[in-house]
Amino acid sequence: MRAMVLTRPGEPLQLLDLPVPEPAASQLLLRVLACGVCRTDLHIVDGELAHPKLPLVPGHQIVGETEEGRRVGVPWLGSTDGTCRYCTSGRENLCDNARFTGYDLDGGYAEYVVVDERYCLPIPEGYDDAHAAPLLCAGLIGYRSLRLAGDADRLGFYGFGSSAHLITQVARHQGRRLFGFVRPGDEAARAFALELGCEWAGWSDELPPEELDAAIVFAPVGELVPAALRALAKGGVVVCAGIHMSDIPSFPYELLWEERMVRSVANLTRRDGEEFLALAPQVPVHAEIELFDLEQANEALDRLRRGDVRGTAVLRL
Repeated sequence: MRAMVLTRPGEPLQLLDLPVPEPAASQLLLRVLACGVCRTDLHIVDGELAHPKLPLVPGHQIVGETEEGRRVGVPWLGSTDGTCRYCTSGRENLCDNARFTGYDLDGGYAEYVVVDERYCLPIPEGYDDAHAAPLLCAGLIGYRSLRLAGDADRLGFYGFGSSAHLITQVARHQGRRLFGFVRPGDEAARAFALELGCEWAGWSDELPPEELDAAIVFAPVGELVPAALRALAKGGVVVCAGIHMSDIPSFPYELLWEERMVRSVANLTRRDGEEFLALAPQVPVHAEIELFDLEQANEALDRLRRGDVRGTAVLRL
């Protein structure tokens, strides 16, 4: 099978011809139909996440087809031990022995992949392969982040890429008021935020026209955390949605005082996936995508690195 393979972090992926993997007990062999390109993939390829399996086939927003012709989705969470204190308390996303697709396990930048059937998710009706793929990480992490933001009415999104553009639609469906923050000077991203329903969109170093009840920081930029705290009303929360972020600079305690809070989001649970994929067609959530062939995976990653993707890049196979 054709696969795009990471042999050493910091180097481009290589197009290789690999054997089709053999499924073990409880595993499925899937023919990959589409795979979303995620910023986590970029962090892995660029060496910002330590100790990936090498060589590695990246990719964890996989829409695949079983040998019987059934479509399933494969997310970041590939397996857990099922027995630790986190798994037994409904927090399998924090399992110490979790294994992740496209990091510990080969992922979807290939024609075939083997996956643990217990961690696959149903693809909702009405979504083609390419438009379903972004739901499996950008959508899921955004959904979990939105839940951790609580019942905030005035909600700010810092960074308007793959995840934010999907979860904006969910938040609008819930009747929240949205404020978008993008890189200074990025008029295209600002227009995109307004197009998707933000009532105000401005630069990430600006204050919004009124205080926020919560903010979700999607961009992996640590300096946005104190910026978001500065925009919060008393008792508000900043949710950091990424798996990796540059260092957060020091900030005065007064930004945190009055019961403001900063928290992170780690991974996802199967329950998150089931809930979000049931909700997506009700909104309905529509992914803006840019399609790339498998051999163009490095180009897709380069575009993502430059912030030059509208919505989500998706590999089609």
